[in-house]
Amino acid sequence: MLHVLRRIVLEVGAASNLAEALEIIVRRVKQELTIDVCSVYLRAPEADGQRLLLMASEGLNPDSVGTVVMNSGEGLVGLVAERAEPVNLENAPDHPRFKYFPETGEERYHAFLGVPIIHNRRLLGVLVAQQRERRRFDDEHVAFLITLAAQLAGAISHAELIGEVGKRREEIQQDNLQIAGIPGAAGVAVGQGVVAYALADLESVPDRDADSIEHEEAAFRQAVKEVQDELIEIKDRMEDVLPMEERLLFDAYVMMLGSDSLVNGTVDRIRGGSWAPAALRDTVRESTRNFEDMDDPYLRERASDVRDIGRRILMRLQSHVREPEEFPEHTILLGEDVTATQLAEVPPDRLAAVVSSRGTGSSHVAILARAMGIPAVMGVSDLPVGRLEGRQIVVDGYRGNLYIQPTAELLEEFKHLQDEEKELAEGLRDLAQEPAITQDGVEVPVYANSGLLADIAPSIQSGADGIGLYRTEVPFMIRERFPGEDEQTQIYREILKSFNPRPVTLRTLDVGGDKALPYFPVTEDNPFLGWRGIRITLDHPEIFLTQLRAMLRASQGLTNLHILFPMISSLGELKGAMQLLQRARDELLDEHYVIPVPKVGVMVEVPSAVYLSEALARRVDFLSVGTNDLVQYLLAVDRNNPRVADLYNGLHPAVLHALDQAAQGAHRAGKTISVCGEMAADPASVILLLGMEIDALSVNVAALARVKWVIRSFSRERSRELLRQCIKMEEPAAIRALLDNALVQAGLGGLVRAGKA
Repeated sequence: MLHVLRRIVLEVGAASNLAEALEIIVRRVKQELTIDVCSVYLRAPEADGQRLLLMASEGLNPDSVGTVVMNSGEGLVGLVAERAEPVNLENAPDHPRFKYFPETGEERYHAFLGVPIIHNRRLLGVLVAQQRERRRFDDEHVAFLITLAAQLAGAISHAELIGEVGKRREEIQQDNLQIAGIPGAAGVAVGQGVVAYALADLESVPDRDADSIEHEEAAFRQAVKEVQDELIEIKDRMEDVLPMEERLLFDAYVMMLGSDSLVNGTVDRIRGGSWAPAALRDTVRESTRNFEDMDDPYLRERASDVRDIGRRILMRLQSHVREPEEFPEHTILLGEDVTATQLAEVPPDRLAAVVSSRGTGSSHVAILARAMGIPAVMGVSDLPVGRLEGRQIVVDGYRGNLYIQPTAELLEEFKHLQDEEKELAEGLRDLAQEPAITQDGVEVPVYANSGLLADIAPSIQSGADGIGLYRTEVPFMIRERFPGEDEQTQIYREILKSFNPRPVTLRTLDVGGDKALPYFPVTEDNPFLGWRGIRITLDHPEIFLTQLRAMLRASQGLTNLHILFPMISSLGELKGAMQLLQRARDELLDEHYVIPVPKVGVMVEVPSAVYLSEALARRVDFLSVGTNDLVQYLLAVDRNNPRVADLYNGLHPAVLHALDQAAQGAHRAGKTISVCGEMAADPASVILLLGMEIDALSVNVAALARVKWVIRSFSRERSRELLRQCIKMEEPAAIRALLDNALVQAGLGGLVRAGKA
């Protein structure tokens, strides 16, 4: 049966539309199970999905397909839908819920087996098998249909998004189709879909021997030169749209084209006898393999950059140059994996929003979208890209949703929100430069999160009080070896000098397990609980000492270096890290460097650190809560996994109790505690963090002004009162409602309305 199931799934996957897929299902199931009837009923989208429509059948009267409709609790099919479990009957007419539909001709059939079609807890329809003779279907048949229905669920859900269900019958055409993704950049937009398709498909390149190694190498080097020139031209074109620091991204792409790993790796393969496209393909695969397996969203996106460069080189090798496209006035750029260069190709005055099937808020395209002030939705796994060209689309970058075929009412609502958003942004522009002081006079510094040198200048201009989290992994990821002490010192020095005397927190190397370095791979069954962060650096003091020495050397003559240790789960780990830090400083003092004593902190991102917060804080200068990881570990939810993404909630009562306990532990030890991550940028969560007396927040630059607005609109006492109420509540939705109401009462309704769009 497994072999048959695979064959059916492959055939269905190759179908061009839902109707064809359903016809394949009913025909093949009837054939393979040697039964008399196989039918599929789907929920109609109108009337709150309370009706089931016969969409395909092999064995019933063909004229009944598309005409037989029943309520979800009506008949045996309705019983399956109601129970959401299989119904297996020897003689269906004997069952009290049996209902006869004359137009189907099913009076001849006695045996009945119905299984629900469920996708992400939502009932889509029912798959039915029937037979003339009286019999109960055996366990093998039941298991087969259940498995097939599960496979069918994804295809139906995908088809619903593009209106395929509606194409079968005019009256059930669905408007306002909502697709959920991951918020990438805040804002709302209304416009016309334009698909950004891959100009060249590296994975389709076949193996082939080079006819002339010299010719292949020359063609490849010429292609690299043309892509370099193209990227420089794109950067110049964006001069009036992006600040110079953000345009450095394209300089980084040009530098990547001159790197040993990409160019020399490809040339070596060509000289080994491969033709240029295949040599390029294998080099790009090697360069991206480690990145693609990473869990860290920020670092995983670097694979997308390498793939984009590889595609552009391949396009030149294939002598195919895409002509400039005509973009509509309000372009919604969509794609399977939208890249920074594809985004930059759209005239800035016509680009309204960007939507990508892959990626997160840490991807370069999301970073650029925020810099350009346009909304972005990333990680839309069910995005039917090929069907959205020219379609009218609404993009909600706050909640990570988009709507296809919006009604006039929905359009009016979002256009009203656009006007409000514009007014709000203009009103907050000056506020961003003001200190964040609560209404009872408590100043709460708001720092910026960063991971690229290109982020530094925008962070300074945004009014950030410093850098609350700088990820140091990137220099390690883009090289073919561990970066040397001098290289690291230069990078860290530039960051520290840019913000001096404002604090800059450098997090030590946080790789391993799910974030393996290309030259230091780590393969584990469970990377989330594996060898990563401080565990690796403690096991390899030669790597750790080099980085610590570089950080300390970079701080000469400055007083703003803060060092942050990630993934600390025990006092023993902290003790080991502190000993190595002291050793690094002693070595530099012996070498006659003048090194100030840096402030040292611990990241609270695993549950054990919450319980040890007071003990940890007594041994360091500050704590910093990484809410993204902490929420995932507390709730056992991967927030980038669409199957469980709805379970990820920073306002879960367990999360609030953990944060409050960590804050109390730090303060009992007389130390400060900050919060970085998505919770620090969520207006509702900020209220509770104020109530917990969190001392500082660290957010992405785009959220900085809004966070300052929240802080300046509440007193500590009012926040404590709301915290006391929320900490007793049991449901995240109720907590969210209470906090949203508090925001509205404080005059911050614009944040709530935008968040609920």
